[in-house]
Amino acid sequence: MTENKLIYESNRKISSAFIDSTVKLGIAQAVLLLQDNLSECFNAMNCDGIIVREKFNAFWVFTKTKVHFFDRPDWREEVIAKTYPVDNAGMRSHVNSEICSKEGRQLIIANQEVCALNYETHRPMKIADLSFPKEGFPPAVFEEPFERFPSDFTEDELVYEQKILSCQIDLSHHLNNIEYIKLALSVFSDDFLQLHTIENLEVHYTGESKEGQILKIYRRDLNGRTYVHIKESGRNVFECCIEFR
Repeated sequence: MTENKLIYESNRKISSAFIDSTVKLGIAQAVLLLQDNLSECFNAMNCDGIIVREKFNAFWVFTKTKVHFFDRPDWREEVIAKTYPVDNAGMRSHVNSEICSKEGRQLIIANQEVCALNYETHRPMKIADLSFPKEGFPPAVFEEPFERFPSDFTEDELVYEQKILSCQIDLSHHLNNIEYIKLALSVFSDDFLQLHTIENLEVHYTGESKEGQILKIYRRDLNGRTYVHIKESGRNVFECCIEFR
């Protein structure tokens, strides 16, 4: 166990609900696991989504996530997940996570950028006002900066369109973050995903979308990377970069 009280550590077993067709922890499911551990970390710090909603009329928003995959654990494999904030930047925080094997081998490391919004106005709030830690942060395990992605996508790069369904909506009544990642991964065939090993994933949540809206998913392959943009009525709501080994 860790000595720093800001580090939340949990033992997890990769269940069938978290695997994909490779019988390993799925790519989108890996981000879901990271978000789950972050939520539990924030609960341990007395500032999770339920608490900040009830006490401060606020809610947490994931703005960016960057994940490096050394390896993806197999179905039924037991892993150790650690999550902890590494700063308090006033209006936002960066939260690191690492998933390791039981033997201590790093499998996945990640950095997630989060901010808090007022529930009614959706205006940013100072996270220190939400009983969020101000000091004593552990050193970062993931220090790569977030990147800027190309934005000049054209209709020639449109792959498909998708209507948002009720089962894809989260507690904020918008499209769930993990659903965006699933839509982005759907620009690849299952055969491709079976044959290629993911190395890096960076996602930016740039807007909100709601049930019934039509999303347009665009793809661009450039310098060994795949960029995916998702738009709703011409506005960008999600962008990501995916790299395979």
